Amino acid sequence: MGRSSQFGRAKDVTMPAKLPVNFFSTRSPVIDLFRGQLDYADHLRQDSEIVLYFFYAPWCGQSIAAREEIEHVASRLSDQVLFVAVNCWWNQGKCRKQKHFFYFPVIHLYHRSFGPIEYKGPMSAVYIEKFVRRVMTPLLYISSRSKLLDFLSNYEPGVLGYFEFNASPQPPGYLTFFTSALHSLKKDYLGTIRFGVITDKHVAEEISLAHSGSVYLHRHVNTSLIYPNDIMNYTAENICKWALENREMLIRWLRPHGGKSLLLNNELKKGPALLIFIPYNPLAEIHPLLDEITKVALEYHSCNKSQAAEPVLQHLGDVDSPAFDSPVPDVHTELSETFSITKYPCCNTVVLPQWHSISRTHNVCELCINQTFGVKPNKVNVPHCNFLEIEAALDSFYLQEHTFFQVISNTIECSNFLSFYSPFSYYTACCRTVNRHFLSFISSEKTIFQTPKVAFSSHGKKDKDDTQNSIPHIEDRNCFIPDLHDNGTNITGLSCRTNKTLNLYLLDSNLFWIYAERLGASRSTHLKEFAAIVDLKEEVHYVLDQNQSLTGSTLENFIKNFSVLYSPLKRHLVDDPSVHFHAQRIITEVTTNTFHDTVFSNEKNVLLLYYAQWCGFCASLNHIFIQLARLLPPDNFTVARIDITRNDLPWEFMTDRLPTILFFPHQRKEQSVKFPEDFPVNLPNLLKFILHYSSLSSSDHCTKECLHKETVLQQGHISHLEREIQKLRSEISALHQAHDKLEEQLSKARREEQRLQQQKHTLEKQHKTLQLHSEQLQSTYDQKNQELLAMAEKLQELADASENLLKENTLLRILVASKEGKLQLKDKAKEPVQSEQTLSDDNDVSVSTAATTLGEKRIDNIDTIETEHSSENRTG
Repeated sequence: MGRSSQFGRAKDVTMPAKLPVNFFSTRSPVIDLFRGQLDYADHLRQDSEIVLYFFYAPWCGQSIAAREEIEHVASRLSDQVLFVAVNCWWNQGKCRKQKHFFYFPVIHLYHRSFGPIEYKGPMSAVYIEKFVRRVMTPLLYISSRSKLLDFLSNYEPGVLGYFEFNASPQPPGYLTFFTSALHSLKKDYLGTIRFGVITDKHVAEEISLAHSGSVYLHRHVNTSLIYPNDIMNYTAENICKWALENREMLIRWLRPHGGKSLLLNNELKKGPALLIFIPYNPLAEIHPLLDEITKVALEYHSCNKSQAAEPVLQHLGDVDSPAFDSPVPDVHTELSETFSITKYPCCNTVVLPQWHSISRTHNVCELCINQTFGVKPNKVNVPHCNFLEIEAALDSFYLQEHTFFQVISNTIECSNFLSFYSPFSYYTACCRTVNRHFLSFISSEKTIFQTPKVAFSSHGKKDKDDTQNSIPHIEDRNCFIPDLHDNGTNITGLSCRTNKTLNLYLLDSNLFWIYAERLGASRSTHLKEFAAIVDLKEEVHYVLDQNQSLTGSTLENFIKNFSVLYSPLKRHLVDDPSVHFHAQRIITEVTTNTFHDTVFSNEKNVLLLYYAQWCGFCASLNHIFIQLARLLPPDNFTVARIDITRNDLPWEFMTDRLPTILFFPHQRKEQSVKFPEDFPVNLPNLLKFILHYSSLSSSDHCTKECLHKETVLQQGHISHLEREIQKLRSEISALHQAHDKLEEQLSKARREEQRLQQQKHTLEKQHKTLQLHSEQLQSTYDQKNQELLAMAEKLQELADASENLLKENTLLRILVASKEGKLQLKDKAKEPVQSEQTLSDDNDVSVSTAATTLGEKRIDNIDTIETEHSSENRTG
């Protein structure tokens, strides 16, 4: 029984899973297959054109949160789309046995037999509905020039196919093109490539599509492409691959999924990034703010004044223009004969840092290669900028630089001069004096060079001023002298004219506002619009002033101010909002906002500790700094610390080692001193370090007043230290008293220990005696046990002997009875009396002899038993 119970406890006892219940309401338009009937779901899919599968786990919090979003989308599209929810967690369901998902929920869409198309975007109703509608209608039908211009003006890449539907209901190649649109949604869940179909031959001719079945990839800046049928097979996979590889992304949407991901890190490593947070509704028909951002992006990337971008910019600038129904205007318009710097294709900006004593100003010149004289180049073969030509122009400009050192002038003054190397090269330079601080306040409507007062002068007619010994600073056409383009903007092609090219990214502030707050956005703002530039390589980021509305002009100024050589943008430093300041704290907690006031504006000596929450060694120094702050006089010294993981610091005060200790003398704050790394961080070393650098003279020529102040300061230090020494002496005497008490307690403890040792030895002896007695008892026990076993054997022998005697007694009785019978027979036979008597006497003698023998044996046995019992009693 014990073994069976033991085996029963070893078995695994499992409770069967509870039967699943409905995840969606029975009144929901979503069909809920809560038992994981995947085969039934496939059966339902055969009768529907568009099907959405929602694979969920009942316990999953994200599945529960997405349930309401799916129900909202189903309530709007249930008449066109079949919504099926499948429990893919129940272990008895076919979904769990056939599908192996690593996360929940999972959304799959099917367009008839094509699929699955997995949706990986935000679990928001508007985004899910937008994606479902893209799967429902993957192609947009372009039937007029106005719709074509609308399609081309979108910031997303566009692929257009031209098919004639007159010949047959489905022209050759149309189904392949339709399937390629579904393939793009399958490979790119963001749906960044838009597919369209042109059905009008005249509209197709606007983009040079003449043959039915041609495919056109529209690009705003680079040259648009036509699918190479002669090189690549006309298949859906090839068309999708060709479009993805050659697409042009002016603006990218970033949608982090909320888990661990390298999405932001991979994008920011590509270079400086402009992150724009806007509230975005994918289902809205118009997006005015997004259109403005698109216009800025097109201007920023239009390096060669792209012919494709100009009608798009015109369309974005005038959306309600009635010209949409007319043919697309010719973009090769003649430039005005009036002066404009943009007529010169090759220009460079030269900054002359001519600092004046009154205001911080310098002259800025726009140096261009003038091609208006001689043979005018045609519209097709416009020469590109040649570095050698620019270099020659700069050399000629340097030889004439004294001409361009002018006093402060509010007008643009232009000069024309010949090349130093060739008499056939002609250059134009337009200059104006600007204030460096004025750059942050300029706008795209009133730039420093947009003024009607343009004064022309020829070479040699300018007054010569005394030039300064300064070297011009050169940068590729920054925003000091912007292009005066016909549309009024001045960042056209700026991405190709600066080494600080920005990558533009969009984020939905309704979903990812937490990232904006981490970059410096206000948490109390009601309008979630924000822009920031992040330069990961330089470890800086800049924030657009949130008091300004996020418009195209503010973004232009933000981009221009970042792109210039001397950027007026102020680096944004992240502050720790969790720090609470207490007036009674002996160690000052410094943040980004209080760094300057605590360290530089403070007239005290400052000892600053750099630490981090994860730095264990930093935490071990807290008690040392607390003691140090108590020792140093608070009127002359400030002990502070700063958490560098929660606060940003100027680059000159950054460190890559923790902990780091810096000392800022009150008279030489710019000459901060770092505590030596090879010295142990303890109180004596810190005091020597502070007193050494705080006692140094700040000047070789110190006045009597300075010496008196220094003497007073040193005397104050000495008196303060004497008071502290007196305190230490009192503490030492108290420690001595405590030491004596401790010694007395230790002597008592030692005596107690000796007493316990003696008791221990006594107990050990008693233990040994008891051990010997125990062994003797054990031997006696073994001996008695053996004797009892022997007695038991003897008793068994006696029992066997008594049993044998009983048997013999029975035999004797039988023998006596038989003899008596024989005697009776003999009496009857009348045998001679004498013979009978003789026989009877003999028999009697034998019988008596046998009886006597048996009796003697019994008596011997009884005597033996009694003797043994008596001996045992005597032994016991």
